[in-house]
Amino acid sequence: MAEPVASSNHDPTRPLAGTRIIEISSFVAVPLAGMTLAQLGAEVVRVDPVGGAADYHRWPVTADGDSIYWAGLNKGKRSVAADMRSPEGRRLVQQLIAESGVLITNVTGRQWHSYEELVPLRPDLIHVEVSGRADGGTAVDYTVNAALGFPLVTGPAELSTPVNHVLPAWDVSCGLYVALAVSAALRHRDATGAGARIGVPLENVALATAGNLGFLTEVMINGTSRERLGNSLFGTYGQNFTSSDGVSFMVVALTGRHFRDLTEVTGTTKAVAALAETLGADFTDEGQRYIHRDALTGLFTLWFCEHTADEIADALSGTSVLWQRYRSFAETAIDTRVTENPLFTPLEQPRIGRYLAPGLPVSIGGVYPPAAAAPALGDDTAAVLAEHLGLSADQIEALAESGTVATSSAKR
Repeated sequence: MAEPVASSNHDPTRPLAGTRIIEISSFVAVPLAGMTLAQLGAEVVRVDPVGGAADYHRWPVTADGDSIYWAGLNKGKRSVAADMRSPEGRRLVQQLIAESGVLITNVTGRQWHSYEELVPLRPDLIHVEVSGRADGGTAVDYTVNAALGFPLVTGPAELSTPVNHVLPAWDVSCGLYVALAVSAALRHRDATGAGARIGVPLENVALATAGNLGFLTEVMINGTSRERLGNSLFGTYGQNFTSSDGVSFMVVALTGRHFRDLTEVTGTTKAVAALAETLGADFTDEGQRYIHRDALTGLFTLWFCEHTADEIADALSGTSVLWQRYRSFAETAIDTRVTENPLFTPLEQPRIGRYLAPGLPVSIGGVYPPAAAAPALGDDTAAVLAEHLGLSADQIEALAESGTVATSSAKR
């Protein structure tokens, strides 16, 4: 059994250097986990079927049909393409997993890369499997979200139909939990020599989050369910406003100071005090500000309607109020928050082009680990088989000729 590769340097931005991980995956959660682990210094080899998994051509794509999506979630990995339907292809992948000692996957129901099948080959194996539901059922972010309750409290207050959000929040959260689980398991293995069998059901990640944030506990304890609020902020004061020239802003007043500054900048201090007296409300209490949010919004709206976006931005910038103007993705892409942010570095991504790509969104010693290009399918097949398994060039060529592996992505 091969030992983990020893790290020859001690770069603090690459704490997982020397760790080898095999990823068998598709879509968001596990690819994100693998990319995060690679950004932390691990060597992550994504193994896909010859021809690619279901996400290899996923939109958005370039004019030539290359997946921008794939390039975004597989940065810094190596790619192996193998016929995982054939016994020989499966044996090769099993050998890669045993040599590496860590598998992350969301391709469930495959006995050949189950924990039970692999642990005899590598007793200290770290095996992390993402499933849809804890009972073994299938699910994706959007079906999990539908069953949770969030679409029924998302959108305008007067709406009676569900509204899905476009962010796959549960996939993202799940991917980060997987990366955390691998890091913890590596620490445990270093300390004890023992591997780990880890399951991360996507639905449980969502349920845990809903519980931790009080959405479920609110029902259990108070017997009440969250109402649909539009762009209001539950439990405190937050609302969107539109300027005289049609620009929308999100404004949040979490604290007493925020709220006082908001009343002062909008010239409504006396009006807010009179409203509090009329209602018998105490606006130093954020709960009271939430309860009477519509009346407060009516007072503030006039000031926003009478000022341009630039005037509003200048005025709010001199206060403690939390605010931001709504921007499109197109506006954000050219904003200094991207163009002058050390998180983003120029990346020459084969098949896609040159663009500013985010690295790991965590600074380590003041440095953000930069983005590295994503592979094309099978780009590293030959190199990985040689380095990990010690196969000769003739052996690799024979495997390619038999269709057991693919050594390039020339055919889409």
